Amino acid sequence: MLWAGLYLALAPLSEAVVSALPWERASRLGGALQFFLYDTPKVLLLLAAIVFAMGMVNSWFTPERTRALLAGRTEGAANVMAAGLGIVTPFCSCSAVPLFIGFVQAGVPLGVTFSFLIAAPMVNEVALTLLFALFGWKVALLYLGLGLAVAIVAGWTIGRLKLERHLEDWVRDMPRVRASAGDDGMTLGERIEAGYASVREIVGKVWPYVVAGIAVGSAIHGYVPEDFMAAIMGREAWWSVPLAVLVGVPLYANAAGIIPIVEALLAKGAALGTVLAFMMSVIALSLPELVILRKVLRMRLIATFVAVVATGILLVGFVFNALL
Repeated sequence: MLWAGLYLALAPLSEAVVSALPWERASRLGGALQFFLYDTPKVLLLLAAIVFAMGMVNSWFTPERTRALLAGRTEGAANVMAAGLGIVTPFCSCSAVPLFIGFVQAGVPLGVTFSFLIAAPMVNEVALTLLFALFGWKVALLYLGLGLAVAIVAGWTIGRLKLERHLEDWVRDMPRVRASAGDDGMTLGERIEAGYASVREIVGKVWPYVVAGIAVGSAIHGYVPEDFMAAIMGREAWWSVPLAVLVGVPLYANAAGIIPIVEALLAKGAALGTVLAFMMSVIALSLPELVILRKVLRMRLIATFVAVVATGILLVGFVFNALL
């Protein structure tokens, strides 16, 4: 009840605070301040609730259990299952290497492993719930379908290319281990505590990125003219999708940090396909993750991974700019 009361009070409170400041609400600065004061607590409240709920769900999907569910399955159906598990499994760039090694040791095919590694950061519960809260179920469902399609097709394509020889030698030579999906024996109270622990760990880590993303979104909302944004990221600019992907790859941000920027870009006239391509490239092809994966993958495999995923993201952007 306290959470719901705070959430419902955010809009009038932000308007009241801006009205009390010595700037006109209709000015660019006033608009930017209201956006920041409203979106910051809103996103953090949503993030805390989402992470708590998914922390409980994630207590059933440990890395060991995830490996066991995927081990021994054939490609195709396994790619679909891996992408689906990526939605409910905790993942960040820093865990890319241990997850990858664990999957290889459990005998999970390389393409299936990549379907999981693409879907887990890109189509996660934080992204989907924030998209639903900010843009509605249609955009959230659209992003879910697109993200899963990119993860499944990219992983299947990498699997068909038979690139196992481009793993680092020490990874290929690791002994295989049997993964077990046995019951972890956790009680409901322990799972609730796991939810609180997820809030402390994840929200504690990502809140600076959230605030930074909202600050950037506020500046775009208040100061960037709509015709300018429409010119460089609008539907008519065919080159906007490749540019969005090129700009997005070197950036480092998680879903919670990038979505406020996406919200501001759409409000200023950017095309949905271009914005989705930008968001996907930032989350799925982040430079830090690629640097970390270099410990286990040779450059040929990393380049193939980037090329396949980027091609899928480009197709997503072009198709939805043409249809919507």
